[in-house]
Amino acid sequence: MEPLADAPLADAPLADAEEIRRAMEYYDAMGWTDGLPVVPVTESYLAGFLAQTSRAPDEVVVAMPHLNRRCTVRLAAINAAMAGCRPEYFPVVLAAWESLAAEGYMGRGIWQSTTGTAPFLVVNGPVRERLGMNSAGNVFGSGFRANATIGRAIRLTAINAFGLRPHQLDQATQGTPAKYTACIAENEEQSPWPPLPADFGLDPADSAVTSMIIRSCVHIEARHTTVPEQLALDLTGTIARTGALIHETVSALIVLSPEHAHLFARAGWGKAELSRFVYDHAVHTRAGLAAVGKDAVSSKTRWRLPAGHPEAMPDQAQAEGHPDAVPGINSPGAVLVVVAGANNAGVSAVVETFGPRGGPPAVVRIPVEGT
Repeated sequence: MEPLADAPLADAPLADAEEIRRAMEYYDAMGWTDGLPVVPVTESYLAGFLAQTSRAPDEVVVAMPHLNRRCTVRLAAINAAMAGCRPEYFPVVLAAWESLAAEGYMGRGIWQSTTGTAPFLVVNGPVRERLGMNSAGNVFGSGFRANATIGRAIRLTAINAFGLRPHQLDQATQGTPAKYTACIAENEEQSPWPPLPADFGLDPADSAVTSMIIRSCVHIEARHTTVPEQLALDLTGTIARTGALIHETVSALIVLSPEHAHLFARAGWGKAELSRFVYDHAVHTRAGLAAVGKDAVSSKTRWRLPAGHPEAMPDQAQAEGHPDAVPGINSPGAVLVVVAGANNAGVSAVVETFGPRGGPPAVVRIPVEGT
């Protein structure tokens, strides 16, 4: 690919630059952007997106009842087009909205939280290759249109359909770069295990999207060991850190690089064994929690706070008679595992998901349709 500085711009398609600039400034003035320029949308351009689904344009995709707002197929398509999606990306966007609705946090005000949460998507199956999605090097970074714009379509819709603009309904104290876009594909080809959707009943050949609300993403540099227990403890320490312990317990998505995944696989570990190990070892002492003022929970919210707080009540560990060994995770199911990234170094990531999760995630099959 030729560097822009040396590219013959005279060979690029011609357009009226002033008209393009005027359209972009109009969208910005209307508050329809995420701060970056968007693609102007016409009815004829929008038609290509709506042709990718059998759902009616006025069908409600997802609603936020507490805001008395909803998003239709047409509105989702407009925002996908504005985000820079190609029309063929639109079924993934619709499946992502279905998954986010099934996850349940949309209707509980979490998207407006001061915590600064963001939607995060994991895509699986043949659709990854068909759309050119990145599952390997720089998987959390830039450079791939499908990843970038599918994730951005979700955020633009949150702004334009639900009014979740910073300093208004979005009350994030600091926020996260994931609020622009957060969409990865699983590196199924270099994983030693079945893909994420297959863990929850889908055929490995299915295309699917799994959505979740996240708080942050922490990278783990672990090039020093080939012992699975040592690597697993590194991951566990990152997940169970007290700074992440907002609720009574935490949850996480572990995104293993292929190198780390194969380290575990060679030792006979599967994803279930890793999740169980993290659950078993993510245990706090009462004294350690007291040192950071998190040795009790709120009687109203079940969020952690000091034992001397007026709302304080005993946590589950105290109620169950083991007050000095406090689990940081409520079940092995609260720790999901996928494989993504390049097979070139011992670098993985912990994605801190919001809430004390457990049970199956919101995996939604992407239909094969369109005209």
